[in-house]
Amino acid sequence: QLQLVESGGGLVQPGGSLRLSCAPSGFTLDYLAIGWFRQAPGKEREGVSCITSSGGSTVYADSVKGRFTISRDNAKNTVYLQMNSLKPEDTAVYYCAASGLIEVADINPLKYDYWGQGTQVTVSS
Repeated sequence: QLQLVESGGGLVQPGGSLRLSCAPSGFTLDYLAIGWFRQAPGKEREGVSCITSSGGSTVYADSVKGRFTISRDNAKNTVYLQMNSLKPEDTAVYYCAASGLIEVADINPLKYDYWGQGTQVTVSS
């Protein structure tokens, strides 16, 4: 079974930074688009960002534009989400997901086939 593993979450003060990583278990990310999603308590899952397999197309939710950056290192088989200027409203469980269908970056969760278990990000003073 294809699995994705997120890491890098934690507790950070407002204005701080974290870098999340997404790595697969047992397969390569080379031909897959990767998306990041988040879900806060009592809220629906929200698309945060996506990067296509080539890295040539990215997209961000309006709420994170200018603060978050998605990137991928296919040599390391890992996708990253650099999160800067974090706000309390960024607190959520963050998930990465993989799609073999996306050619133009898209954060519609219905287009993703494989999901990780999530990593908690808490922004609080």
